[in-house]
Amino acid sequence: MDTVTLGPSGTYSHRAASAVSAGDVSFMESVRDIVDAVAVGDADRGVVPIENSIQGSVTETLDALADTDGLAVVREVVTPIRHALLAQDDGFDAVASHAQALAQCREYLDATHPAVDRRAVASTARGVEVARNDETTAAIAHPDSADGTDLDVHGSGIQDRASNETRFFVVGPASERTPAGGKSSIIVYPNANHPGLLLELLEPFADRNINLSRVESRPSGERLGDYVFHVDIASGCYEERTRNAVADVAEIAAAGWVRRLGSYDTEHVA
Repeated sequence: MDTVTLGPSGTYSHRAASAVSAGDVSFMESVRDIVDAVAVGDADRGVVPIENSIQGSVTETLDALADTDGLAVVREVVTPIRHALLAQDDGFDAVASHAQALAQCREYLDATHPAVDRRAVASTARGVEVARNDETTAAIAHPDSADGTDLDVHGSGIQDRASNETRFFVVGPASERTPAGGKSSIIVYPNANHPGLLLELLEPFADRNINLSRVESRPSGERLGDYVFHVDIASGCYEERTRNAVADVAEIAAAGWVRRLGSYDTEHVA
């Protein structure tokens, strides 16, 4: 089974994909490329970051899921994020990493290297490549990324919160959507805007004592003030109460649409 995720080799996405993939893992440069590859059948699975415990949701993933109707979420993977500062020596004047990693280590950088230039690149692994080729640039990545290179670890566990974790969605084709699993995800575009609309969308779950683990809005792109809602539900769609709640939401959003991404289980990997 072919799995695609954010590359190059050595990213946290790669580590998550390797933990759950029984086949080859290949790499793409963007979340959009990953979901498109799965939707059109060029890959069996995609592994994409959805939320970090420090920086919150990954908006690129939210938008890609909202724009693509040919996907199912078949699994959720939670992995700890352990950042290290990697460099050839201590004479660096810049640090390169993914924007999320730079943000997750902001307090450390402010305290220890306030004058260095912070450069956002496509991934933590790409930052390692930059640091390997430029002695004036450090990288932020997993400490194992220094193995077999001329980079040294100049600081470990540098993330601002020790509990730093990232959730990844494992996505497959829409034909693999299933009601089985302990969590479910839907995307709601009500195509409406009136007082009490959000309350109306949430009440079907509250009335059935269903917990929502995440509710987030993103601009629809249609017009200013128009939103798409991403909802994670702490129950599976095999439960009648969950199916009925989602059906009620679909009636409320009849002028728009509801995308059922499916139900799935969560796996924690080291």
